[in-house]
Amino acid sequence: MPRRPPISPTRSALGHLVRPPLRADGRRSYEALLAAADEMFTVHGPGAPLDAIARRAGVSNATLYRHFPDRRDLLVAVCVTEVEALCALGEELLTDANGARALDTWLRTYVDHVRAKHGLAAAFASGGHEDSGFVAACQAPVAAVGAALLARAIEAGAVRPDVRLADVTTLLNAIAMATETTRDPVATEGLLAIVVNGIAPV
Repeated sequence: MPRRPPISPTRSALGHLVRPPLRADGRRSYEALLAAADEMFTVHGPGAPLDAIARRAGVSNATLYRHFPDRRDLLVAVCVTEVEALCALGEELLTDANGARALDTWLRTYVDHVRAKHGLAAAFASGGHEDSGFVAACQAPVAAVGAALLARAIEAGAVRPDVRLADVTTLLNAIAMATETTRDPVATEGLLAIVVNGIAPV
């Protein structure tokens, strides 16, 4: 079962969005539900049956609704966990002495993240002000760690100084969408190579 990464300054803004239980028994069922929901949402999309998620987690429907009163609460918790994991990797990569390698690793992980969670992101795309605020809260720490990795790669001379993170992530999002159905690793790698070569100094 995946463990929630420790909260860091980059991700602290997400803390108010979820409230994991403090007691050990409650925390176990909470984490089991998150893991089950992550799997079910990835396979079946954000409309996956909640009772099926509860069964997969080995808990009752009552336990599910005690932790997550409605579907949106569960979607938010899964998204926050995934964003925290992506940011945790980025922060770890910032300690890599090789800035180019660190950025390359994060770019590939970013594509996997977007591709796997596209359905969840779409669930919040057409919502109101509350959903817009949630999306912005998730995007901010990802952008912060991505910008830091890009800056290190630029300093290392591996990326042109005029490259903007927003442009890079736009291309990565397009790659994730283009390969979402087939998930062909050869096609994904070929498209990523175009991006990496395109941002490298001439």
